[in-house]
Amino acid sequence: MDKKTLAFILIAVGLLAITAGVILFLKGSSKDDNQDRINQSTKMEETAMDKNTKSIVVYFSAQNHTKNVATKIATDLNADIFEIEPAEAYTEDDLSWTDSESRVSREHNDASLQDVALKSISVPDWDEYETVFIGYPIWWGGSAWPVDSFVKQVDFGNKTVIPFCTSHSSELGTSDTDLKAKATGGNWQPGHRFSQDATDSEIKDWIESL
Repeated sequence: MDKKTLAFILIAVGLLAITAGVILFLKGSSKDDNQDRINQSTKMEETAMDKNTKSIVVYFSAQNHTKNVATKIATDLNADIFEIEPAEAYTEDDLSWTDSESRVSREHNDASLQDVALKSISVPDWDEYETVFIGYPIWWGGSAWPVDSFVKQVDFGNKTVIPFCTSHSSELGTSDTDLKAKATGGNWQPGHRFSQDATDSEIKDWIESL
């Protein structure tokens, strides 16, 4: 075999090897891309399923700020809503925290008064809900005690529980983890604080981040 023939054969073999490598690479890339698309699709489906679980927004609102946020959350998620109502409703005078003789001041100063009696803790179809949003105003750095009373008396089982609060200037603090410590059951998530003047877009952005 002369040198020209040998060189031709070697070149042909090399070209075949390169072609085969390119084909394998393209097949592998296509397979990886397909798998990525499958994984992404599955992730999107899982997220959609999470968003579509049966949800309820449970809240106590002293001056409508928490009620406004709770209503917006329920509307955006197409969730049900349940208001925590004290057996004896708080009046404007009761809520005057700067008055040492007001109801909230007396309750703050005497822990035995913080076990506020509620009209009802019976939430219709409670067992059917998989996700529970718990809303409350911040009182003296913590959750308003009517919410504490509800949380202490209800079994959250395996439900996902998402706290949120409203306040003029106070932060969330440990109010979310304090509620978790008082509760029976529940997969409690980190809470979120809204200002009293929270906008619809702020509430929507938070919901979408969950």
